[in-house]
Amino acid sequence: MNATGAAGAPGFGGAWAVFPQRLAAELRKENRTLAAEIIHEIRRQIPEFSRPLSGQFGAAIQNGVETALAEFVDRVEEGGGELDAERLPVYRALGRGELSEGRSLDALQAAYRLGGRVAWRRYVRVARRLSLATDAVAQLAETAFTHIDEIAAASVAAYARAQADAAGTLGRRRHRLLTLLVASDLSPGPPPRTTRAEPVSDDVLRQAARDAEWPLPKTVAAVALSPGRPGPGPRAVGTPGSLPGGSSHGLRLPSLVLADLDGPAPCLLVPDPAELFADPRLRQVLHDRAGAAGPAVPLRQAADSLRWARSLHAHAAAGERADADGRLTDLLLLADPPLVRLMAARRLAPLEALTPKQRDRLAHTLLAHLQTPHGSAPELAERLAIHPQTARQRLHHLQRLFGTQLADPDARFELEAALRAGLA
Repeated sequence: MNATGAAGAPGFGGAWAVFPQRLAAELRKENRTLAAEIIHEIRRQIPEFSRPLSGQFGAAIQNGVETALAEFVDRVEEGGGELDAERLPVYRALGRGELSEGRSLDALQAAYRLGGRVAWRRYVRVARRLSLATDAVAQLAETAFTHIDEIAAASVAAYARAQADAAGTLGRRRHRLLTLLVASDLSPGPPPRTTRAEPVSDDVLRQAARDAEWPLPKTVAAVALSPGRPGPGPRAVGTPGSLPGGSSHGLRLPSLVLADLDGPAPCLLVPDPAELFADPRLRQVLHDRAGAAGPAVPLRQAADSLRWARSLHAHAAAGERADADGRLTDLLLLADPPLVRLMAARRLAPLEALTPKQRDRLAHTLLAHLQTPHGSAPELAERLAIHPQTARQRLHHLQRLFGTQLADPDARFELEAALRAGLA
């Protein structure tokens, strides 16, 4: 529940009533010792607050309890109203303090509830001394717990804002780290003159990783993804909360996966890929965004892994997920398409005189012949799921077309390369 002064929602004006003036005066007297009792009970009953109240931590708790009690009496005296804007920073500081201490809001909310109960036990005795009517006592109870709800809402809102700010800062740092890893030359020695940025030093890389709370792994694999719907801008995976998937929202990834999913060329960088590629969250994103995974490489070759992943992704069928670790030869062929086309034109020329159906059938048979241990008819029949006699007929046809090339190692290599490129 929120107050207008706490988080912009309507306040609990209906819970407040006009009480006798003497009630506020008596409650203030009670507050002189009440704060100490509340703090004592909080420390005794809530483990997270059991440590000595020293330094900034202790000052924040003491100030928070005293401010909440004083403001409650003021509101009783004035007949309600919104939380005091000058006191709101006190409650917000309590929320931010819980985040900085690395705790959830559970302990703080429990402290609010406990403090409310302790205060009410004391306040109800005051009401009885003043002989307040039953209706007035009930109204006082409602106003007391309304006040607790409103100041707790201010703390919760501040906690959430601080959490979002922290996540945004970490996200920006991880995006910078990703950029350093995949857009720079990290390999030893001088970089190529035209294709890479200046090398990043070990010190710069280690500091960027520390800032991003990202332990430097020994191996990484980059992933090229299909673009999703336009999002709000670059984003770094690995930060808390929802992460881009088919759109820019809705999916989560392992915390140590770095990514830019909203840019024009979305990508991931996966540390320790042998382990993380088994994570169902990562598999889901690769499926939804038709990802092509580059090979696992040492960290300093992250840019190479991404370059290879993008090359494979550009040549994959629509919607296909590709894994470069099983297709290194294909990557080699994709590195120079004009050269592969030249090889294909020269080595596969004997197939040009055939009909398209014959050409396709014999091309698959030739590739199977080159890739099987002996290239025999029984092996081809099993691999192509055809009758052995059909396999023998095709082999004879290939022998007539290609002749001595089928026995020449260089020719066989170029034939297989041309066929793999054309049939991939």
